Amino acid sequence: MVKLVDMYGNPIDTGKLKESQTAKVGHLHGEFANHPSRGLTPAKLARILESAEQGDIRAQHDLFLDMEEKDGHIYAEMSKRKRALLTGTWDIAPPRNPSAKEKKAAAAIKEILLDSPNLEDVMLDCLDAIGHGFACLEIEWQRLGNNWLPKEIDHRPQSWFMTDRLTRTEIRLRDLSLEGAQLQPFGWITHVHKAKSGYLSRAGLHRVLAWPFLFKNYSVRDLAEFLEIYGLPLRLGTYPSGSGEDEKATLLRAVMQIGHDAAGIIPEGMSIDFKEAAKGNHDPYQAMMDWCERTQSKTILGGTLTSQADGKSSTNALGNVHNEVRHDLMVSDALQLAGTLTRDLIYPLLVLNIGGIEDIRRCPQFIFDLREPEDLSLYAEALPKLVDVGLPVPVSWVQDKLRIPAPEEGEAVLISAQPAGPEPAPTATTRLATTTANLNDQDEFDLFADELASHWERVTDPLIAPIIALAASVENFEDFQRGLAGLIESMDTTKLTETLAQGQFAAAIFGRVRNQKQSG
Repeated sequence: MVKLVDMYGNPIDTGKLKESQTAKVGHLHGEFANHPSRGLTPAKLARILESAEQGDIRAQHDLFLDMEEKDGHIYAEMSKRKRALLTGTWDIAPPRNPSAKEKKAAAAIKEILLDSPNLEDVMLDCLDAIGHGFACLEIEWQRLGNNWLPKEIDHRPQSWFMTDRLTRTEIRLRDLSLEGAQLQPFGWITHVHKAKSGYLSRAGLHRVLAWPFLFKNYSVRDLAEFLEIYGLPLRLGTYPSGSGEDEKATLLRAVMQIGHDAAGIIPEGMSIDFKEAAKGNHDPYQAMMDWCERTQSKTILGGTLTSQADGKSSTNALGNVHNEVRHDLMVSDALQLAGTLTRDLIYPLLVLNIGGIEDIRRCPQFIFDLREPEDLSLYAEALPKLVDVGLPVPVSWVQDKLRIPAPEEGEAVLISAQPAGPEPAPTATTRLATTTANLNDQDEFDLFADELASHWERVTDPLIAPIIALAASVENFEDFQRGLAGLIESMDTTKLTETLAQGQFAAAIFGRVRNQKQSG
């Protein structure tokens, strides 16, 4: 029996693949988020981030979930970043210089993935690592016929995990032990996204977004309080000296009721004075909120002009520049995700269904094709000119630039409506017919003479060329005369004779047609 091992040489127990690892850790399924964003202050945020650096990442990732849920701008920008990758195409490519077996293996793995109904969801769940720094998806396998296929690939909350105390980079499952449980081989897709360098707990973008999120919350709260009293006059209640606490409370309720309901009652002897209406401006709060959202956009997308956070200065030209930055981020995200899917999904499928390989570098690669096709009209105009001047242009290079795949053997392809290949040179008779069909107001005989003259050059040039070459090779006229006699004897005058006959025949026909028109 063949022993199955993972990419690190660890043995694989196929009997454990059908049961998820988290099924044995029941307390995790019963946990609920703590929502640490409630009552968030700068001091509380600092404590949460420091605890994460020391290995306790649960509160940090619960906070990150709250941030995307409560801040619509963060959610929208993160959604753009993650879903942009889904617009590209993917493929399973064999390694460099592949053997026939490696090509066949790559094609088989691609067929399995094409039949997978939720591959896009898997990608989206993996890209949750952009904000959190990592994302863990648990694989539950099933046996269908002779194949091992994923039955479920489920995203697990980051709060279910911890980092090892020694390196703070290894992801462990929180199983109530001090060090945590190592993740089961072939049981997880573990995507670690390096948005920035550092320990795993500090690698996610949400660490950068946490402070703007906090400051924006303060500004939103202050703005709401300001709008609640804006335009309302200051109500000042006065009560006689010696009033009891009950009377004071009654007056206070009356002052508050008048502010909201424009009606109220007070005891006799008390009064309410209305002072100047509350003044102020919402601009400081809005400025702070705008700054926070611009910072969030720059952190997530690399710029502000692809969103509405900087709408006053957004232009199409500047937006295109920022879209290029966003494309660079998308390429970076694709490279990182492709490596994870190759290691944690493609390799297990290969080992379980086809057979192991001696070198992980020979594993089929999951790749994204995010190249933008070149301008077809530009290449259609430039390439014929370059080829005409003798520039050797490889067909494979053109197909790669224009994103046009090479046709398979026997595959139907588009062809030109006109017959391919050079057209036969028209005779003097056919040229005469073409000229006669387009008479208009020009002199037909002159047009025919011009056409016939251009045809003569193609007939006489091959005869004259050896004579010119002979003249260039001799030193005097006598040698030229002696060589000319031999050239004349070797000349083939068949085409010249045919052309003269065609010309005479065409001229005779043309003359008769013209005489009939004049006499008619």
